[in-house]
Amino acid sequence: MTVIELRWHGRGGQGAVTAAQALATAAIMEGKYAQSYPEYGAERRGAPVKAYTKISTEPILDREPVLNPNIIIVLDKSLLSIPEVLTGLKQDGYLIINSRSPVNLSGPRIVYLDATGLATKLLGKPIVNTAMLGAVARVLGDFMRIDSITAALSQYFSGKVLSINKDLVLKAYEATML
Repeated sequence: MTVIELRWHGRGGQGAVTAAQALATAAIMEGKYAQSYPEYGAERRGAPVKAYTKISTEPILDREPVLNPNIIIVLDKSLLSIPEVLTGLKQDGYLIINSRSPVNLSGPRIVYLDATGLATKLLGKPIVNTAMLGAVARVLGDFMRIDSITAALSQYFSGKVLSINKDLVLKAYEATML
């Protein structure tokens, strides 16, 4: 059985919860089992938000928070100042950070993507969730198809917004270097 657990850290309005849900939807479309759920603090724009995604080749029987993720996704690098953001990452895990430049961290495998720059260029606003999905797809490699992720977006967006977000996922996927 293969289980991949992801923990998303963002701020209200950045789309962390939607990205976590879209990734779970993509996994289910591929015939995998998946769960996604948020954990909120103060529910307001800009407040820290945590969301979880679990993907498995077998049924998932627990609904516990992800304490030891394979992948941590940070949509706003200012959240790195909160100690719990990096807590529990598996030794062979990945840390994906929305940042134009490297952050002074050591330890995990760190992947950087200027999701804010890409989102602003394509969407006209810094909503980075779908760009970060592209980076997650790159890290997941053969475990999840990029086409499944872009197809899953149709459950959350429509029309021109859907088209732009699909393009954003693909451009972020290409821009993410491992």
